[in-house]
Amino acid sequence: MDKSKIRAAMRQRNRALTSEERVRASARIFRQVERSEHFSRAEVVAAFCALPDEPATEAVLRRWVEQGKRVAVPRVEGDRMRFFYYEPSKLVRGAFGIEEPSDEAALCPHAEIELMIVPGVAFTAAGDRMGRGKGYYDKYLCQSDFCGYTIGVGYVHQLLDQLPVEPHDRQLDEVIVG
Repeated sequence: MDKSKIRAAMRQRNRALTSEERVRASARIFRQVERSEHFSRAEVVAAFCALPDEPATEAVLRRWVEQGKRVAVPRVEGDRMRFFYYEPSKLVRGAFGIEEPSDEAALCPHAEIELMIVPGVAFTAAGDRMGRGKGYYDKYLCQSDFCGYTIGVGYVHQLLDQLPVEPHDRQLDEVIVG
């Protein structure tokens, strides 16, 4: 399987979703996440500010904060990414047009993250993940002091039987699609 063909096919299918379909699928996905024992136990949850073709996260991030979770979201810095505590008032348009924490946001250390919600282009039920091709999540998840549980989230059509996997790819603990 060719990664560029998979990425192109998923991009096309994601963009074909109507806004109503995206909202419904996102709600299904995050209801499943919230029913997870790992979510219930986690005090610090890392997630992401969604791109237009990813499961919507804005409402769920706010809800989790209101429920008392400490939520962290990523900021791209050159060829790496770091997570900062989520404060809507401290988000700015950053790399790739994604909302990310400003310089005023507080850094969330790797070791504090108990659960990480991970976006992707495609997944397998075994936890293989294909990202957008820059390797930000693989690099982050491979850090020695990161030991959080990982859940990949995506739309039903993003779950494939197999994906091309490379030695640097980090397998996720669980995948939830909706």
